[in-house]
Amino acid sequence: AGPEAEETVPPAVDLVLGASACCLACVFTNPLEVVKTRLQLQGELQARGTYPRPYRGLMSSVAAVARADGLRGLQKGLAAGLLYQGLMNGVRFYCYSLAGQAGLTQQPGGIVVAGAVAGALGAFVGSPAYLGPPTLSPQSVLGALETIWRQQGLPGLWRGVGGAVPRVMVGSAAQLATFASAKAWVQEQQWLPEDSWLVALAGGMISSIAVAAVMTPFDVVSTRLYNQPVDGAGRGQLYGGLADCLAKICQQEGPLALYKGLGPAYLRLGPHTILSMLFWDELRKLARRGAQHQGT
Repeated sequence: AGPEAEETVPPAVDLVLGASACCLACVFTNPLEVVKTRLQLQGELQARGTYPRPYRGLMSSVAAVARADGLRGLQKGLAAGLLYQGLMNGVRFYCYSLAGQAGLTQQPGGIVVAGAVAGALGAFVGSPAYLGPPTLSPQSVLGALETIWRQQGLPGLWRGVGGAVPRVMVGSAAQLATFASAKAWVQEQQWLPEDSWLVALAGGMISSIAVAAVMTPFDVVSTRLYNQPVDGAGRGQLYGGLADCLAKICQQEGPLALYKGLGPAYLRLGPHTILSMLFWDELRKLARRGAQHQGT
């Protein structure tokens, strides 16, 4: 409990630091998000081996996107991605910091619960922006969201939220819990100086494996829900929700389809987790030092 208590910063500061860290990580990892999305949408609701596969792996998919859309195509949806990361993670780290301030993260299993609840709230707030990365690149993000609102009403902006909330809940719980545990374990081994940025880097690397493992099935479902065609009322025409999407994928494509794009998913989620947690941890150190300097 001691180290965790020492690392506390005001929730409002954590909001800014968390949003900033994840937006910075997004700039580096957005091309992998583009590739991952295309792999996950490929062969939608078609039996394995019955559809063309223009995207077959990380490097060939990167090349295919670059050939079709140019190098700028690899940063499609960056503006919407930054908006989503800022909204979702700002809320997520703010709520997680509140839980830490209330002492919840010091209780057994508290980090998992706090991470999950904070992730759910962040995913709900950021859900409209998540429509952006695969669909909104041709126009301004806010203009595109306004178009969705006019055509489908307010519920249209939260289309797919049923898949996004579980996805971010499990990812957030896994990320924050394993990062805290891994970082504490690395410090206990005394392989590195206790205050070194390499400790956070090692913790982020371990955390990234857990995040990719638990998030990928939900990531596939979330991608399908957000990208499915809709009727005039904004209702999905392929899936009725999370459970329906899971069932249809398993029945028509097989359970392994839930791990479509796992390689690019890890190569996107992994670096994003590592960079986000590293930047967040280092920014928190700077904030604490600044507060201590002002206090003296």
